[in-house]
Amino acid sequence: MFASGIRVDPRLGGVKQWKGVLIKWAAMRWSVLCVAWFLIAAGAPNHAQRGEPQPTASERARAAQWILGPFSRPEDARPVITARRESVFSDPILDKPVNWEALHTFNPAAVVRNGKIYVLYRAEDDSGAMQIGMHTSRLGLAVSEDGVHFAREAAPVFYPAKDSEQAREWPGGTEDPRIVESPDGGYVITYTQWNRETYRVGIATSPDLHTWTKHGPAFGMGKWGGLKYKSAGIVTACVMKGRCIATRIDGHYRMYWGEGEIHLATSDDLVHWTPVEDANHQPKVLMRARPRKFDSGLPEVGPPPVLTKDGIVLLYNGKNSAGADLDPALAGGTYSVGQALFAVNDPAKLLARTEKPFFQPKLAWEQSGQYAAGTTFAEGLVWFEDHWLLYYGCADSRVGVAMSGSAPGR
Repeated sequence: MFASGIRVDPRLGGVKQWKGVLIKWAAMRWSVLCVAWFLIAAGAPNHAQRGEPQPTASERARAAQWILGPFSRPEDARPVITARRESVFSDPILDKPVNWEALHTFNPAAVVRNGKIYVLYRAEDDSGAMQIGMHTSRLGLAVSEDGVHFAREAAPVFYPAKDSEQAREWPGGTEDPRIVESPDGGYVITYTQWNRETYRVGIATSPDLHTWTKHGPAFGMGKWGGLKYKSAGIVTACVMKGRCIATRIDGHYRMYWGEGEIHLATSDDLVHWTPVEDANHQPKVLMRARPRKFDSGLPEVGPPPVLTKDGIVLLYNGKNSAGADLDPALAGGTYSVGQALFAVNDPAKLLARTEKPFFQPKLAWEQSGQYAAGTTFAEGLVWFEDHWLLYYGCADSRVGVAMSGSAPGR
């Protein structure tokens, strides 16, 4: 898709407070959740064709075991990061002060570092036309001890500058990050480079989340130099103390990428990536839109996928069509979140895919903003204090968080 300070709302509890709420909630609704979770699990990667045998109840139950979740919002949920007009920094290209997060803050990446959660979020200034994609985007950094209450940096930590990537990032900006920890303890982000003419996935690395080195387009400027592509998540394995680290599979790092169609790429160094090709030497398609499903408009890669005992779990964003093939359970154009399972021994092989979204816009602030159809656009996923925390963009305007009481597959 297109001065620091902790802002504490006493009605919002942190992770520890959520634990008690979740226990009570689970006791009351466990039977209902079981039925609902079986319904959203796909027993096979594609729609069953007429005449084909349908999965049994036990098969659906087994299929549901790989799904991460269920996820719930904190009690009396509110956005955890919102626009802040008073934030000003000196833009290195314009050489003047700009209100860098004046209009919108959304589409967050997240990572655990030194026992705290760090969120990189997309922030839009008040320049350009009042329409999606026509403001300049930069990435802000916020830190939290409980996953809900954040202290924010006064200035962005990643942005267009007078560097090798200026032509690819100006004036549109740096957008929609996903972040992973690298095996050497540093960090890698994938992000969208947008110059208001074309877009690509860019790669950048950092030792500390503050100082970044840009490496240019993920696929370079050779064979795939003219390709428009965005939304990429590097496969991770979650280890002790909440660290989800980029992991090799059969000697290579893997990255799922794409909007509209989902593809796969490989790398030996987390910086230079090569798309996996089909027999026609084009990027191999792993997932497409499905008529009358929540992803009938398109599927799009969400947070970095997670390696589990069942396979590679990819959380992805699904856009509902606005046409005749839309999912009637959702408003046309709505973005919600689904899950897909890929084989570890063949990361291009889709094993299962949820039939219904496990998370979707429900609250007013998830359905009002510059994207009026509503979004819960997931880009950040961390394992923290024995819970999954999912960070998502709300209507291209705010940042929200949801939490899982358990982690199937770990």
